[in-house]
Amino acid sequence: MRSRTLFPVVALTAAALSACDRLVDPGIEAPANLAYRIEPSGDPAAPAAVVLMWDEVTNPDLESYRVYSRADLNASFDLRASTTSTTFHDAGIPDLEYYVTAVRVGGDESAPSEAVLIDERRRLAGPEWLRSTSLDGAVHVWWSDNPFEDSPAAFRQYRVYSTSYSLDDNLCDATWALEGTTVSPEFLVSALRNGVSRCFGVSAEAVEGWESLWSPLTYDTPRPDARNVLMNPYPVNVSRSGFRFFQDLNGDGRAGVSELGIVTSGDRTDIDFWVDVESDGDVFLVPERGGTSLALYPGGPVDDLTSIDIAPGAGYSTAALQAVPGYGYVFQMSGGDGFARYGALRVTHVSAGYIIFDWSYQTDPGNPELQIRGGLPTFEGIVVKPPLGR
Repeated sequence: MRSRTLFPVVALTAAALSACDRLVDPGIEAPANLAYRIEPSGDPAAPAAVVLMWDEVTNPDLESYRVYSRADLNASFDLRASTTSTTFHDAGIPDLEYYVTAVRVGGDESAPSEAVLIDERRRLAGPEWLRSTSLDGAVHVWWSDNPFEDSPAAFRQYRVYSTSYSLDDNLCDATWALEGTTVSPEFLVSALRNGVSRCFGVSAEAVEGWESLWSPLTYDTPRPDARNVLMNPYPVNVSRSGFRFFQDLNGDGRAGVSELGIVTSGDRTDIDFWVDVESDGDVFLVPERGGTSLALYPGGPVDDLTSIDIAPGAGYSTAALQAVPGYGYVFQMSGGDGFARYGALRVTHVSAGYIIFDWSYQTDPGNPELQIRGGLPTFEGIVVKPPLGR
């Protein structure tokens, strides 16, 4: 488990403050162990605030503390605030340097504390890359761990941000929200609406609170899925040989739970595909509904349904494909509105009597995201046959 180190300080000696003309009363000690932490804002160049903290002065004559700062090393220190607390919250972009004094009843002031330099050079490098996986009502994001690997003692945590995304314009919205923080190079963004795309970005936060530049941005679109669906080939049990990814039964244009992943009769013409078996025991997926075509997901067997990410841009056919355990299949279907819909299967078990598979479906019109990005070729390494008769 990674540890979290709090508030390291770049300290200057009181001698560096000799140019300050302050009254010093030896009867009250200066505050000790002045430290700071930046409050990140999401903009590495504009922190939300700096928080100063120091040890309590236990002198019974203590009245308050005074906080001094300067914007650059050539400027003089000015009084920033007076407080009875041992912390000070300075909103906005912080000054370059701060120190604190203790004030006695009557107004006498201690020597300055050691000063802290608010040193942005302690900012970490940002993550070099960012990836995502589409899930049902969620998106899993993961990224390069180089900020921690390069500077483990200076690393505090990662910050994960999201905003809306326009698929048509290929643009992320300018208003970002913090999804959460984590010390691991991965994060699950949940409670998302299926079919609604989101942009994601990640920054690394140093122990002082400095925020790195963001990772490259990525977008993803959650989609419904289900595991371990059982169907039978048409000659075995016609009533469980047909499948429809989505059918808008109530006409509201939304994908309700009962309208997704419908196992039904294979003799219907409004299903997306049906399952057939030949005399030698080979099982096939057969596209059925008008506007529905099928492609084998490229690259051979896939480890999981979530490995089927972007639907191939070409290579679809109305020909049947043999169902083979471990392989992925992508369906391109007409949505009736000029936009295609995409569904995916990963077959987990095949026999002459039944087939078991996992499926996913993208509810966003025209969006090929099923779960790593790019124009994927169509792999044609398994037997491809023309549509079979029933």
